Amino acid sequence: MSADGAAAGVRLADVRLRDPFLLQAEPGRYVLLGTSDEHVWGGPATGFDCWTSADLESWHGPVPAFRPPEGFWSSEQFWAPEVHPWAGRFAMVATFLDDATRVRGVAVLMADQATGPYVPWSDGPVTPRGLPCLDGTLHVDDDGSPWLVWSRGAEATDDLPALADGEMWAQRLTADLRSATGEPVLLFRASTAAWSRPLRLPPGVEHSALRLAEDPLFTDGPFLFRRPDDGALHLLWSSFGERGYAMGVAVSSGGVLGPWEQADEPLWPHDGGHGMLLVRPDAPDLLVLHAPNDSPLERPLLAPVAWVDGRLTLV
Repeated sequence: MSADGAAAGVRLADVRLRDPFLLQAEPGRYVLLGTSDEHVWGGPATGFDCWTSADLESWHGPVPAFRPPEGFWSSEQFWAPEVHPWAGRFAMVATFLDDATRVRGVAVLMADQATGPYVPWSDGPVTPRGLPCLDGTLHVDDDGSPWLVWSRGAEATDDLPALADGEMWAQRLTADLRSATGEPVLLFRASTAAWSRPLRLPPGVEHSALRLAEDPLFTDGPFLFRRPDDGALHLLWSSFGERGYAMGVAVSSGGVLGPWEQADEPLWPHDGGHGMLLVRPDAPDLLVLHAPNDSPLERPLLAPVAWVDGRLTLV
């Protein structure tokens, strides 16, 4: 045990983590974080933890990356943090349940180090307040403009009906990442992917109890990256397929606004998802996801991938 209370030599099989995000903060130093609260679906939230490693085998953690300050606008459902270098610092985008509206939104936090501590940066969510939004990811377009891409939440609110066909949206951000600018743009719906199937709830759980439409199609967990040979923009995202939670790929023939074409089959077809791609110049790229999808069994998983005939493929 180290001076900060974190354990050294932890294996990923022993880390409960949803929505994992992995970055190489510097050569030989990796930082892993994700949805790490014990009370992931409801109840008091603690914050976000992270783990560090030099070899992707042995991990040091958990280390507190974010703890909400007094008066923070959310107190539960802290989900899906991502960390990106930005203007000499590190920007985190993450999902929070707004205590005032009881609707999830995506906010930006900032830190001087990849491991934190992160502090609130945006004034509450940068996604439209009152519209269920989750799983934001940061994308920088060719002209240097930052965009937030997120999933529209499927649940009903006091003002909006439940969404039967999940949606993926994009919103331009200001250069300082503190707020949105312009209007959000719909990228695609879940039904455009031939592999997407309706959510199957456990026996005894009713859609109405979760404020969901009957047999909804979902979108969540977006992440954007470019193909190395021609720079074509790709988007990883998750939904439910024939074999449970799954992850597919969409390809844009333009920029972040598309149009987007869906792959016929999911990249990860069974009981795992909410992934991202870690590109490494000196080793195989890694697909990073959580599997299985059932709480509290979810664990971060690193799967080597390669480009075969222009398509991202599991090795």
